[in-house]
Amino acid sequence: MKQNIYDNEVFFTNYKALREDPVNYNELLEQPEIKRMLPDLKGKRVLDIGCGMGDLARYCAEQGAASVTAIDPSSNMLQEAKNRNSHPAIEYVQTALEDAVMASESYDIAVSSLVMHYVAGYEAVIQSIHAALKEGAILLFSTEHPIGTARKEGDKWITDAEGNRLHFAVDNYHEQGRRETKWYVDGVIYYHRSIAALCNGLIRNGFSLEEVIEPIPDKAAIAKLPRIEHELRRPSFLILKARKAARP
Repeated sequence: MKQNIYDNEVFFTNYKALREDPVNYNELLEQPEIKRMLPDLKGKRVLDIGCGMGDLARYCAEQGAASVTAIDPSSNMLQEAKNRNSHPAIEYVQTALEDAVMASESYDIAVSSLVMHYVAGYEAVIQSIHAALKEGAILLFSTEHPIGTARKEGDKWITDAEGNRLHFAVDNYHEQGRRETKWYVDGVIYYHRSIAALCNGLIRNGFSLEEVIEPIPDKAAIAKLPRIEHELRRPSFLILKARKAARP
């Protein structure tokens, strides 16, 4: 059974509070890069995978997308999305990516924010997305950076006696697969994959890589959230942009 941690009320309440504060890692670091990397959306059919509370779906619609199909397994998330980010061009659909039924060659763009590290069968979902995209279409997704998902246990930052961060500890990097952690609640499951595995999974399944980004905070972001300066020492996010290759 697929985990749907966002319908755990304790987790969802804490996560919602985190995202409602505009001074957070997503809004200062990940989302600006996602929006920069998106192609022209005017008249395009967009698939938003793991739409959450619908902020990115609404952005795509406001940029002129002809339609946005926004999928998410969480009823909590979709209710928030419909309340906050309703738009005539958006259709919100409750389904996990692994179970989504998508018409063949229907979308011009597939975008996904911080979902892929929750997916057990990465290459299977890449195949499914590939089938749903038109020839030449774009797949753009962010994921937790593999140096952050690699370590199985123990503190990731090594500190001195005063609590100062000395260095980030990377371990178990090539031992890919399931991990479990506590984030607001116990038993949050995610999956570690190396950068090579993420990139080669795209290439093996009919995509050509166009851009690979590890977001870096600018001075304005650091001024708003000083601790985000640690991103200069180790990245939290990886963003991949790929295109469905033309048929030979």
